[in-house]
Amino acid sequence: MSGSEHLRLALLSEVFHGEGAAERLATWLDRARTLSVQLVVLPELALDPWIPATRELRDEDAELADGPRRRMVRAAAREFGVAVLGSAIVRDPSTGQRYNQAFLVDGTGAERGRYSKLHIPQEPGFWETDHYAPGPETFSLMGLHGVPLGIQICSDINRPQGTHILAARGARLVLHPRATESDSFDHWRLVMRATARTATVWIASVNRPRPEQGVSLGGPSVVVDPTGEVVAEGYQTLMHWDIDTSRNEEASRTYPGYLGVRSDVYANAWNETLPREMVPPLHEDRDDDE
Repeated sequence: MSGSEHLRLALLSEVFHGEGAAERLATWLDRARTLSVQLVVLPELALDPWIPATRELRDEDAELADGPRRRMVRAAAREFGVAVLGSAIVRDPSTGQRYNQAFLVDGTGAERGRYSKLHIPQEPGFWETDHYAPGPETFSLMGLHGVPLGIQICSDINRPQGTHILAARGARLVLHPRATESDSFDHWRLVMRATARTATVWIASVNRPRPEQGVSLGGPSVVVDPTGEVVAEGYQTLMHWDIDTSRNEEASRTYPGYLGVRSDVYANAWNETLPREMVPPLHEDRDDDE
């Protein structure tokens, strides 16, 4: 990619479920439009309560790929002419398998791409493997207003290979919806800064805004530039920033950005390495009173 492309995005730290959800989403998209925002990024599973807070599996928590949650986002995006990244638990009609799937719709309401979470936690407050399986998709490259981008959902950022693959394929921006606890943010910031710098991509991350069902969710939205610098961080509900891809090109010309991507060597090494299944957390099998 050559030249410079620009995209004004907003990180909307709010959730939209229950009575009046569509109206509240519309209010925020209208506000984003007045700021000339082109893309609004919602937190992880923002169209539902934090379902993995419990291990209870309910049919109504999942929908087909064109279910009511996605239709609500598409209608709002079309009404206000603003692209939106949303997510929902989606059921595969052929297998019945459920996935935590993010979807990008543009300002006409048309879908530009989707990605299902690949790295799934399983611990108190985050009983995610009870509700959905790792996604079957590869790391899809999408585009909006001339900016190539990809998606990593929450824990995916802690396995930076995905972001590096997206960057090697041409992504200049990685969108990172998350649902994380407030006291762990220093860790997330560290990982995002290192990953952005080594992949020379922008990372834009938005969190669920407040505790839910006994889970201490919360923490700031953040934008990290391709040199690893935090250029925006805050707790405001709507935070916007201009993505400029010339920063990617600058970062790629300096160390470590100019280092080669040895995909042939990496691929051979991964083929020689057995996949590691998730290791259960030490506390998972303990009694509740321990």
